[in-house]
Amino acid sequence: MAQQGRRAASQEIAIAGRFALNCDRYTESIVVSLPLYRRSFMALRIHNTLSRRVEVFTPIKPGHVGMYVCGMTIYDLCHVGHARFLIAFDVIFRWLRTSGYRVNYVRNITDIDDKIIKRALERGMPIRQLTAEMTAAMHEDTDALGIARPTFEPRATEHVPQMLEMISTLERKGLAYRSADGDVNFAVRKFPGYGKLSGKSVDQLRAGERVAVQAGKDDPLDFVLWKAAKDSEPDDAKWDSAFGKGRPGWHIECSAMCRASLGAHFDIHGGGMDLQFPHHENEIAQSEGATPGPFVNYWLHNGFLNVNDEKMSKSLGNFFTIRDVLKRYDGETLRFFMLRTHYRSQFNFSDANLDDARNALRRLYTALDGVQIDPPVLDWSEPRAAAFRAAMDDDFNTPGAVAVLFELASDLNRSRSPRDAGVLRNLGATLGLLQQAPRAYLQSGGGLDATAVAQAIARRQSAKQAGDFATADRVRKELADQGVVLKDTPQGTTWVKA
Repeated sequence: MAQQGRRAASQEIAIAGRFALNCDRYTESIVVSLPLYRRSFMALRIHNTLSRRVEVFTPIKPGHVGMYVCGMTIYDLCHVGHARFLIAFDVIFRWLRTSGYRVNYVRNITDIDDKIIKRALERGMPIRQLTAEMTAAMHEDTDALGIARPTFEPRATEHVPQMLEMISTLERKGLAYRSADGDVNFAVRKFPGYGKLSGKSVDQLRAGERVAVQAGKDDPLDFVLWKAAKDSEPDDAKWDSAFGKGRPGWHIECSAMCRASLGAHFDIHGGGMDLQFPHHENEIAQSEGATPGPFVNYWLHNGFLNVNDEKMSKSLGNFFTIRDVLKRYDGETLRFFMLRTHYRSQFNFSDANLDDARNALRRLYTALDGVQIDPPVLDWSEPRAAAFRAAMDDDFNTPGAVAVLFELASDLNRSRSPRDAGVLRNLGATLGLLQQAPRAYLQSGGGLDATAVAQAIARRQSAKQAGDFATADRVRKELADQGVVLKDTPQGTTWVKA
């Protein structure tokens, strides 16, 4: 049976086009309707980069979660590597809410940066015009992938006063110094805890440096808090300050936005594994340097999306924009492709892997097709739901949760039960999946004209009733050549896109 299923899957061809799926209402309806098992708050386990182990998640305020994720630097279109972290933390956000937590999810926008300034100059436009254009494009892409908007989306340029206040505090405490070139730098060696996130001492990190001390820096590990303005930079990249005209360094931006949105101490901070050092290490140093005490309790880092085992990035030129991929694959397929790998693992992007994900997703929709869906109140003690929850409570193990969806699909193929269909659909909703009408999803893509297909099916049916089976077979073949698969049932003929 497994071989037969794989053979059937290999015959399925892609659907294309975007989907704009707002799954929030489905997730919220599940949270409202299911009994809130308080023990579930103690069941969730998270791998904490800071401790390098899996820990039981205990929020600072019972029933509430503050989560900050480093967002996009908006100088260009998002690529599929960006989709990796956006989807990973979207699912974490959804699962925390499904578990009954009230989540304040903050994902920032970096709208002042060297790359932004360079691109604005290249295009001959003000920085704010460029960042407004790229922010709108980012939102279009995230909507197409079914990514829920965060609770708050702060912009760096809106928090410069908070950054300057933090820099002044660090200088007053002797942790920051002004250099001869006008920059203000953080003195890494004066912060005793530096290196605790990366797991290396300052001397180990210093030994790994391959660059000379930059002008104005006391140590290569020191990092800039405030960049002095340059004559070559446009006026809209400069702010007045007690340190002179300039702009903030990248690291201080996130610390200031974290504090403004979630306070000096909060639950979860996330981002790509490449941000662990130096960005997140520097965030800890400047945040805890300004306000002694813990900054973040749990640090989460997602693995890379690779191309031929090398990280996808614009600097390497091995990237594909989300928009380019959505011309060939629908958004839910791309989302499903990401969720088949654990958020902390690295994996490769390829057409073959996307084709496999598309065929697998279609099998789930095929199980739902033709069944009345009864969305019951989820009983988390029921074996399938309990297995799904156990997977997600185990450090957001989406591959394990997806495996449960396929077990449910097998149940549904046998039972054709509205209740089984409802459970499959409701569990899918917690991952942002399976919320489209099954028949519409299976018929979408390929530029097919549904009216023309219906007319051809009617012609075929008339030919069969007249005993003209040659014409009926010819119509069936014509439709097959267009990528239409017919299904004859006692209730009539239906079709799906191949």
